[in-house]
Amino acid sequence: MKRYLPFLAGLLVLLFVASTLVAPANRSTFDTEGFGRLPVLLSGRLKPLDTVARTSLLLLQNRQSVKNAAGESLTPHQWLLDVFFKPELADTYKHFRIDNNEVLALLRLTTEDGDGGVRFCFDQLKDHLDELEQQSDRAGQVEAPERTAYEREIIKLRDRIGAYLALRFSLQLPRSEDFASEVAHFEAILPTALAATQDKMAGKPADGAAVRELADFVNKFQLLSSRAQLLSIPPPAAAAAGLNAWSTVGDALLASLSTGQVTAPVRDYAALGHAWRTGDSAAFNRAVDALGRDLVSRDDPRLARTSLEFLFNHAQPFYSASILYVLAALLAFVSWLAWPALLSRCALSVGFMAWLLSTAGIAARMYIESRPPVTNLYSSALGVGWVGAGLALLFERFYRNSVGNVVAGVIGFITLIIAHHLSFSGDTMEMMRAVLDSNFWLATHVVTITMGYGACFLAGVLAVVYVLRGSLSRSLDRPTAEALSRMVYGAVCFATLFSLVGTVLGGIWADQSWGRFWGWDPKENGALIIVIWNAIILHARWGKLVGDRGLMNLAVFGNCVTAASWFGVNMLGVGLHSYGFMDSAFFWLCAFWIANLAVIGLGLLPAHLWRSRAALGAE
Repeated sequence: MKRYLPFLAGLLVLLFVASTLVAPANRSTFDTEGFGRLPVLLSGRLKPLDTVARTSLLLLQNRQSVKNAAGESLTPHQWLLDVFFKPELADTYKHFRIDNNEVLALLRLTTEDGDGGVRFCFDQLKDHLDELEQQSDRAGQVEAPERTAYEREIIKLRDRIGAYLALRFSLQLPRSEDFASEVAHFEAILPTALAATQDKMAGKPADGAAVRELADFVNKFQLLSSRAQLLSIPPPAAAAAGLNAWSTVGDALLASLSTGQVTAPVRDYAALGHAWRTGDSAAFNRAVDALGRDLVSRDDPRLARTSLEFLFNHAQPFYSASILYVLAALLAFVSWLAWPALLSRCALSVGFMAWLLSTAGIAARMYIESRPPVTNLYSSALGVGWVGAGLALLFERFYRNSVGNVVAGVIGFITLIIAHHLSFSGDTMEMMRAVLDSNFWLATHVVTITMGYGACFLAGVLAVVYVLRGSLSRSLDRPTAEALSRMVYGAVCFATLFSLVGTVLGGIWADQSWGRFWGWDPKENGALIIVIWNAIILHARWGKLVGDRGLMNLAVFGNCVTAASWFGVNMLGVGLHSYGFMDSAFFWLCAFWIANLAVIGLGLLPAHLWRSRAALGAE
């Protein structure tokens, strides 16, 4: 039985993963899941409304869950439907996150007024929008690196409110009680009103009431067109080739002035909204089916990607992988205390399944985006974790001491947590900036550098394990100490190679992009420092300037160097690679540095204070 237990653990994990792929069921008679599958165009790419709902909630409040005024939990789809078609109700949902007390004072609010002390509803903010706009305009005149925490929070809140208001104008006028009837009436009077308008322009007798009624509709639709950002109306089937052909509901209604009829998706969305407002689930489901059939009939390969993205959102592979990484690390920890052979194999099985799940998630993102695996800071966290955990599991396969299992679990979990927090900025599959829009260089330079980052952190975390086990316990025996030394050395060699090659490739890309190979940009300097630091480690090892403990201390400081290049230079606010200062990121970056420096302090303790004598003997 013990022989097959690791395989059984892998099978149970596989069943757990398979359960996440089951299509989600509706909580009510309304086909809200079908609504979430409908594709729209936003920020330059086609995506399902499910993604719009989830990323909008993350942008507004840093989480996907939301409750109504009665405290009942809503799905992201239900929340988005209320924003679209019941804005007066959505305005009562506390989903605007405010973390600054000065901003709360400006809005005449206290932490007691908010959900959890940080989340507030639009009804609490709407009376202070003018003052908020004035303050954000002033903050916008200050250079980003020089803004105070108050100014950054003001601008963030303004952007959140702007995104929310744009959603309210996406599919109908927010103040419309029955937009479906308005659309039907507009279509009914359209031929007569157009004829009357043409007669008036030609100087002929015309029906003035029809002309005025048409003008009122045009004004409403122009407002709807100017305020909406969501392009929800697909082009006619014959013109489905280009993204530019997608339009907002307002634009589609204005286009009907030339065609003489309202396009079917506009009527269906209007019927869907009316059914949601009135609680007519049958009419709602019919409208969802009609919209789905209209899009499925189109010969557009991008629509297959939106279907996969919907499944990807519900499966949440990286969330499941983070749970499995923790389980693998816990099994490996316990294996150091009891049943080492059995639990180590079980941990390896679970850790490998977690890595495979991360691999599947990254592959799905590549297919959805039609891009290489690393395109932004979010995907770089996924890539660093994938490389670090994968190499750690490979080490475990050779050395079988559970150290690789622990390190794989730690690196995999921490990088997925970092990625989760980076997703708060919104859509993590956004369109690339023009200078970065090169699949070749994204697949070579960016991927190579990311592999170097992952190997650097692997060496650093392995060294942390060495120092902590050697200084705080007697569990680090001679074979494990020697194995860790070889593992760290191998990881540093791997990191040096890929960091060096990636930095050279980056210089070539820079030369092609803006005409110089090297410009001493902070990010370029950070990449160079990583290469230099790894070279220092190798030369110190080859020249016998350090023993095993010295090697470990140098590798631990490599964590600080790599983190500074990966995140630190992004927050300087200068250079071509700056992504802006982030309060939380700065705090955790400093905490990470302090923790690693503390480990180095343990590594520098005199030999007689180390509890593991075997580790010292390995030197």
